[in-house]
Amino acid sequence: MTDAHRFGGQVVVLALAAAATLGACTGQIGERESDVAPIAIDPAPATLHRLTRAQYENAIHDLLGTAITVPTAIEPDVESGGFATVGGSVGGISRRGVEQYESAALAVATQAMAPGPAREDLVACSPKGSTDELCARGFLERFGRSAWRRSLAEDELARLTTLATTASSTLGDFHEGLAYAIAALLQSPYFLFRVELGSADAEHAGLRRYHGNELASRLSFFLWNTIPDNSLLDAAARGDLESDERFAASVDRLLGSPRARDAVRNFFAERLGLSALDDLSKDTVVYPAMSADLGPLAREETLRDVDQLLMVEEGDYRDLFTLQRTFVDRKLASLYGIRAPSLDGFGLADLPESGVRRGLLGHASLLAIYAHPTSSSATLRGKFIREVLLCAKVPPPPANVNTALPDPKESGPTLRDRLKVHESQPFCASCHAAMDSLGLGLERFDGIGAYRTHENGAPIDASGEIDGVAFDGATSLGTAVAQHPDLGPCLVRHVVRYAIGESETPGMEAELRRLSREFADQGYRLPKLLRAVALSPAFRTATENP
Repeated sequence: MTDAHRFGGQVVVLALAAAATLGACTGQIGERESDVAPIAIDPAPATLHRLTRAQYENAIHDLLGTAITVPTAIEPDVESGGFATVGGSVGGISRRGVEQYESAALAVATQAMAPGPAREDLVACSPKGSTDELCARGFLERFGRSAWRRSLAEDELARLTTLATTASSTLGDFHEGLAYAIAALLQSPYFLFRVELGSADAEHAGLRRYHGNELASRLSFFLWNTIPDNSLLDAAARGDLESDERFAASVDRLLGSPRARDAVRNFFAERLGLSALDDLSKDTVVYPAMSADLGPLAREETLRDVDQLLMVEEGDYRDLFTLQRTFVDRKLASLYGIRAPSLDGFGLADLPESGVRRGLLGHASLLAIYAHPTSSSATLRGKFIREVLLCAKVPPPPANVNTALPDPKESGPTLRDRLKVHESQPFCASCHAAMDSLGLGLERFDGIGAYRTHENGAPIDASGEIDGVAFDGATSLGTAVAQHPDLGPCLVRHVVRYAIGESETPGMEAELRRLSREFADQGYRLPKLLRAVALSPAFRTATENP
């Protein structure tokens, strides 16, 4: 804070004490149902989940306003199972991270308590002097409920109120003192972690069921990627979430909000690995069209296409791979060789009838991520299709294997020629056969996604086959992927994994198959899948921890 240098140790100790439950908390792991499937699964265990960076930022903005600048120097995300949300269940907080969260909490609290209309709207009450216990207590009771996703216990509220009034008395300013209580709330594990542990299910031995505030938190982070609003917390307090009918109504309310679209963008950004575009690095000698803004622009194209097709139009997920339109700005339009639909910003453009670029596999985002700084990569692109889109497992290469490809002059002018080295090595051949053939279907796109027909003067052969289905080029590859029987079930698996924040257990396979059948029967509509997952026992229950 601005006055931190003159702030006495008395209140600092109180602030740290108010947030010192971190160690204790991280050790804890403890009507007619017409819309909800019966429990017939062995769900994932209950655990704590540290907020991802995106969830942390969203929560701060929900609590204190979108004008707040949220520090980025906080504990980095940990990825597991392809998702930062899953990594949150395996990553704790380092010593350095504790310091970073403390600094961040003080920074955002100071901003929130700066004089102005936003502060008055946030605090609501008018303090009667430099200290006002009643005003501070009322604010902290409301704010704490939102921040911790539950009502504060009396002793917690009393400690925080004492912290605020002691700080206010020392500093001679009500709002400066209140900032320290806000910072204490935001350093607490009850803010930084999603404490969703459930309680023993009396009717099903070995199961735990989520109730009330925990279920509200779980639902909000799944469908909105942020803390629950007051309406959802009120519903939890009334017991509405214990009724399947009223729980389903809450699911529908959240899905009907624009915030669900933001959460879907986050899901696909994590699933597709789009964070790599934030610092995309390519050799500008090889790719003169490369610039610092290409990665972020390509990311936005992909997320806009996802949002438009899957959430605005509620279209068929499979069509994402065959779309003959895309959102582009002038830079991406130039890269794609099409006319920009708008002089400024993004617009929706039709792709040429020639069919060289269709759907997600023609996006610069994925083509650039899954390539090298100076060249394309059939292996990386094929691995992405196999593992991320179709959920196949591709084992890593054996230790000490030289993965470098021969020079074009030695083995032939094209990447297909150079990849033949994999066929001559038995321990490489089987895995690369499952990846390289698919990636070669995208080989007419270079390492930043520009279309080409030749490499080193030789024509590019982009033909291949995927599980018995032949293709020639990116367009027919996209059609083959769209029609692949594993495409829909793979998305279902990833949505469930993202929703529960855990990798799925073997005991969940039957439920995953049921959800996949329902997804197909409902025309591969993503909002219907999100609803079905939220209503599933895989989302609402957990196994007892050993």
